[in-house]
Amino acid sequence: MKREILVLIILILMVVTLNYSFIDSALSDSFKNYETGVVERVIDGDTVVINGTSIRLLGLNSPEKGEKFYTESRNFLEEKVLEKEVRLVFGKDKFDLYGRKLAYLFIGSYNVNLESVKEGHSNFYFPSGKDSFYDEFVLAWEECLSKNMNLCEKSAETCLKLETWDIKGQKVVLKNICSKNLDISGWSIKDEGRKKYILKNKILSPEEKLILTTQDWNKTYVWTATGDSIFIRDSEGKLVYWDSY
Repeated sequence: MKREILVLIILILMVVTLNYSFIDSALSDSFKNYETGVVERVIDGDTVVINGTSIRLLGLNSPEKGEKFYTESRNFLEEKVLEKEVRLVFGKDKFDLYGRKLAYLFIGSYNVNLESVKEGHSNFYFPSGKDSFYDEFVLAWEECLSKNMNLCEKSAETCLKLETWDIKGQKVVLKNICSKNLDISGWSIKDEGRKKYILKNKILSPEEKLILTTQDWNKTYVWTATGDSIFIRDSEGKLVYWDSY
């Protein structure tokens, strides 16, 4: 009887030890997935400095300096996070090619990155592939479109049609579907990130098509295989067309 009790005690201790090890490991992993810190500086609409380290915000891409809505995007982020303590939640890649940390910024349950997209200060952007936040960011962008504000403000021009968007062949075909000439000088075609092509001194006659390939961007590729978007904007920066896959 004593031997059976001893064996039972040993088994119980083994189970407790194994479970503790599992729980401890799970807790350690969860704690590794985020950090906290105070935002010391806002560089632009998608980059901040926390604890002396540059942080690139995940899930979004904001206008660069010199582009329309750059100031509004930066001011939004400053208002929300500057000199405040935030929680940095990391994705599958913790650093980008430039050594910056990649993170979602939270204040309590408030996802700052998500709100930037919802308010039209950024477009959603997932260069490393779609993660668990992706669907929320798409919905945020669609809500922004319904508000017709900032980066989501629609152009009044309806004559330009995206006839072809060939991801595999990396080709875009635009067409003037109206019976009048269409001046698209200064218009831009952009992906989710930084690849942007600006049309210069271009007027499309009725039914005329314009074909653009990677050579026009001077890139080996424009649209990523893991998912991307296309943004066509008029000379005032208003949204003529948008699509995503």
